[in-house]
Amino acid sequence: MIPLPAFTDNYIWMLHDGSQAVVVDPGDAQPVLDALRTHNLRLSAILVTHHHPDHVGGVDTLRDATGAMVYGPARERIPEPLTRLNGGDACTVLGLHFDVIDVPGHTAGHIAYYCKDYEGAPLLFCGDTLFSGGCGRLFEGTPAQMLASLDALAALPGNTRVCCAHEYTLSNLRFARAVEPANTALADYEAHCKALRAAGQPTLPSTLALERRINPFLRTREASVVSAAQAFDASAGASGETGVFAAIRQWKNEFK
Repeated sequence: MIPLPAFTDNYIWMLHDGSQAVVVDPGDAQPVLDALRTHNLRLSAILVTHHHPDHVGGVDTLRDATGAMVYGPARERIPEPLTRLNGGDACTVLGLHFDVIDVPGHTAGHIAYYCKDYEGAPLLFCGDTLFSGGCGRLFEGTPAQMLASLDALAALPGNTRVCCAHEYTLSNLRFARAVEPANTALADYEAHCKALRAAGQPTLPSTLALERRINPFLRTREASVVSAAQAFDASAGASGETGVFAAIRQWKNEFK
């Protein structure tokens, strides 16, 4: 499992079996072509989570160059031809079975891919829905949709490796510390991630067990997060869990 850096802070995730490869959300074809050449691999499949250009920009070039099969969300504008997938569907690539989960919020038709066992533990490709310490902006969906999507991901096994599409971890953790300054697990994780970045290493993948301890967007029912949301917006609790989530997301949007 290789995170291929792209643009300023994207990761294009690559899996391979020594001869064939699959990539997730290739916004740029060149890092993928370079990795295929370096590792002497043939690209057999491309998985797409949503339609944003930094996730699909390299799809046509890679399909044309390699003949790879493309899988993507049923209800989004993805370059054809591709196999369109809805939540509850599945696809098999490199002999790996991926269940498809609908996760609207960041975009209206965003999907995630979940493999129950890859090299001994589950694996999640969640695009821009869940980040380490954060979640995606709500460009097309509602707070209620995003909260339900995050709940669906948080319900997966704790040892699930979370392969986010951006290296946003340190900026997310700076905000998370503002929400929960007394969270010691969060402080420890931030120190760990700072050391990784100082060494030029990615902070990802994370795990769902860790995210449930440190990510404010998975903790909107915790008293500490509810209290912080109400300090930001006194009306945050009026509409229940969704209102708390919406307040935290708006706070993050404005956070400097």
